[in-house]
Amino acid sequence: MDWRGYRADEIEAQFNPRASVPSFEVDQARHAAWSAAARAELEGDLDVAYGDGPLHEVDVFPAPGAKDAPVHVYFHGGYWRAQDKANFAHVAGTLVGEGICTVIANYDLCPAVTLDGTVESALRALAWTWRHARDYGGNPDRLTVSGHSAGAHLCAMALAHDWAAWGVPADLIKGAVPSSGIYDPEPAMHTTVNADIRLTEAIARRNDALRLAPRVRCPVRLFVGGDEPPGWIGQSELYARHLRNHGLDVELSVAPGTHHFDIIDQYVDPASPIVRAIVALARPKAAV
Repeated sequence: MDWRGYRADEIEAQFNPRASVPSFEVDQARHAAWSAAARAELEGDLDVAYGDGPLHEVDVFPAPGAKDAPVHVYFHGGYWRAQDKANFAHVAGTLVGEGICTVIANYDLCPAVTLDGTVESALRALAWTWRHARDYGGNPDRLTVSGHSAGAHLCAMALAHDWAAWGVPADLIKGAVPSSGIYDPEPAMHTTVNADIRLTEAIARRNDALRLAPRVRCPVRLFVGGDEPPGWIGQSELYARHLRNHGLDVELSVAPGTHHFDIIDQYVDPASPIVRAIVALARPKAAV
């Protein structure tokens, strides 16, 4: 059923993850605790500015001893309006152990900016990473991305971006692993979340990854929780179809027994499907 046929309460249930997962605060607290432990244990360069805005910062966690390491950039979720990179260092805790230089990015949040500004700042973080990867022992030509929820949407917008116009390689991204993404922002206009993100039809259309042809032609490994609402799962299904229609190498995995917030528990398990997908894209010739 198309979401436009839902009642207002049904749209809220389908497209506001906090409404469908009552335990979301417990899940977020668990991730924050994991992240605090990782920040205490890892060698990293924190709060590195990539722009002039107060949220234009990244945390960089180099792979110890590496001089030509793959580089991975992670975008957190929070429906473009919440969360902070400080709560996701556990992503680096696992990937650094795989020899991957890991960058956890902040970006402008609504309502201080519109979604246009959120997307642009995330893209700026990626461009900065490409330009500065060698400062941290990383190889900018081995850059991959992942993100969760709104962060998955930012990954999709990065795949649709004209990187050459920004003076960086058109094939900047070598692989993407978005999880539990919302790729068409329009349904969010009809939820209570829009009080913060302030979408209009024009803003939603400009940032609809289901309408934008991917310019970066890299493998994409999509994940979504099997216990997420059908409307939310449908976003990943539609995006997978969209990418395949444009000739990309795409795999979509539905994680059984997993909801919107605990799917990113996979980042602390080196054997999890999400981590193995990232490693496989970061090291395409390695046995993983």
